Amino acid sequence: MHDDVLDVKTIDWNHVWRARLARCGSTKRDAGFWDGRAASFAKSITEKAYADQFLAIMKPEAHWSVLDMGCGSGALAIPMAKRVSSITAVDFSGAMLDIIHKQCADQTVRNITTILGRWEDDWEKLGIEPCDVAVASRSLTIDDLQACILKLNDIARKRVYIVTVAGDGPHDRRIFDAVGRSFRPGPDYIYNYNMLYQMGIFANVAFIEEKRNRTYNSPEEAAASMHWMFDELNAQEEAKLAAFLEEHLIFQDESWRLSYENMIRWAVIWWEKK
Repeated sequence: MHDDVLDVKTIDWNHVWRARLARCGSTKRDAGFWDGRAASFAKSITEKAYADQFLAIMKPEAHWSVLDMGCGSGALAIPMAKRVSSITAVDFSGAMLDIIHKQCADQTVRNITTILGRWEDDWEKLGIEPCDVAVASRSLTIDDLQACILKLNDIARKRVYIVTVAGDGPHDRRIFDAVGRSFRPGPDYIYNYNMLYQMGIFANVAFIEEKRNRTYNSPEEAAASMHWMFDELNAQEEAKLAAFLEEHLIFQDESWRLSYENMIRWAVIWWEKK
């Protein structure tokens, strides 16, 4: 045995997390970017597979108050609200919160309070109050992972849930190959889990699998929906993406879709408060 064997508890997981984010070029985290994606998110909230699987793992209780931090367009907040006492839905994209307001009106949901805010803000000043359960669903693409985990842990009285990517997440390697880009994945769930372990939190893990093949109104909409995976495409790469879509887009049931399904895996990590 060697004394210098690497110990997972001695690794600075916050530093490793930041380095991995920088390596993959994760830069699209401003409110403007997500405002721009709100329309596509409004369409995707009708796809219930993700929410149904999460709620089956969560097993929400009717008396719970829940914080949904980084709630997006309400993919979880809306269905959760029908099974718990109250939801505080927080996001830094006003356009995303507008979608939640519309969904609440359309579905007569009255127990969601929305707050415009971000992870780095002073939550007390935002009006975020302690809750029974805190949820961060696919929203932890932040520099200071440990600080955000501590915020969630401190605000929750009973339980905390984090959902993050497992493996490639929603990225499609076929499209990277088609445009001639190398795919550099960001940090996935094992970084979160190791961070929690280092913090003395013994968490549970389960996985959600989605077979995703979204529909589009036109080939142009399909192409635009794939741009989020890249910082920017040059003219040659745009041409390669167009050729890929010409080969793989099919018209079916009055809409366009890819000729294949993309398997997306998410890790649900949760722990009980002591």
